[in-house]
Amino acid sequence: MGRTPRPCSVAIGLGSHDLGVADTAAELYERGMAPLIVFTGATSPTTRERMPRGEAVHYRERALELGVPSSAVLVEPRARNTGENIRFSRELLEEAGVGVSSVLLISKPYEERRAYATARKLWPGVEIVSASSPMTLNEYVDSIGDARTVIDMLVGALQRLLVYPEQGFLISQSVPADVIEAYERLCQAGFTSRLLTTDAPSS
Repeated sequence: MGRTPRPCSVAIGLGSHDLGVADTAAELYERGMAPLIVFTGATSPTTRERMPRGEAVHYRERALELGVPSSAVLVEPRARNTGENIRFSRELLEEAGVGVSSVLLISKPYEERRAYATARKLWPGVEIVSASSPMTLNEYVDSIGDARTVIDMLVGALQRLLVYPEQGFLISQSVPADVIEAYERLCQAGFTSRLLTTDAPSS
C-alpha cells in the first residue's frame, strides 16, 4: 500500500507461513515504531509442519532471537484467519490494559491491503498503518522458494478483497480494472488453490 511506518501504540504481526513478518516486526520495534508487539496466529495447513507450536509462538521466538525483549511481546495463539487475528489481538490488548489509538499492522507484502481492510472493519476507532517487508515480487518469490505458491496466494488474496465486503468481513476498496483482468487470467491459467470454495472466512 506504500505506507510509511510511523510510531503507533502497538504493532500486530499477523501469523502466516512467512517468518519475514517477525523479522519486520523486530526491525520496526528496534526503530521505535511501537513499544509492544502482538504476534497472532495458530496453525494452518500451510504452516503445521514448519511451525508446529503455532505461528505466533514461532514468530515470538524469532523476534527474541533478533533482540526484542520478551517483555515487549504478547502472543495470541488461537487465530485461524485474518478476522480472528484482529478480534483476538484486540481482546488480548484490552485484557492487558493496553491503550490503543493506532496499530502498526504487519503482514506479508501481498496481504497488506486485505489486512488493512479487515482491521478497518473490525476495529474502526483505531488508526491502522500497514507495514511489510519492502521487496519486489521476484525477491519475495526467492524468499519463499515457490513461485506457484506465491501466485496462488496472490490470487486468493485478491478474491477475498472482492467477495468479503459483501459478507461483512472487511471494508470495500476500489480494485482497478487491469488488476481484475490479471486476476481472471491467472484463475483461467489454474492458479486457484487458494480460492474460496465456501462462504466461510479463510486465512
